[in-house]
Amino acid sequence: MRKLILVDSDALPDVYSKTLEAKLLLDNGEVRSVAKAAEQVGISRSAYYKYKDSVFFYNERSGRLVTIQMVLRDKPGVLSGVLNILYAQGANILTINQNIPSNSRAPVSVSFRTEKMKVPVDELTMMLKNVEGVKTIFLVGNN
Repeated sequence: MRKLILVDSDALPDVYSKTLEAKLLLDNGEVRSVAKAAEQVGISRSAYYKYKDSVFFYNERSGRLVTIQMVLRDKPGVLSGVLNILYAQGANILTINQNIPSNSRAPVSVSFRTEKMKVPVDELTMMLKNVEGVKTIFLVGNN
């Protein structure tokens, strides 16, 4: 079973941070080959391959992934009102799933990232509860 721990990069040998830098160079398309990425950050290709699947980039500002589920009244503009609040508060919307309405109610789930949000998730949830036509709302995932 895989175990992950969070460690300040200053406490680790440089090869871990340099492997992350190389991964970012490749992911961003700044270089096209592992050899070039490794050379640019100052590690060997073998060191890159040794650590690439064991180190991951995390920073507190990258935000969490949040999923909320709601039941909305089947009325034009309700979902738009919800999305406008998410946008205004800086949520980075990743997915929106709306099922076919039944009994004048439409189940909706929205997943978003929180990195640029202006308010905490619990405050955002309260704002969404106040949108006319939002019947229920609850947090499904909060990673």
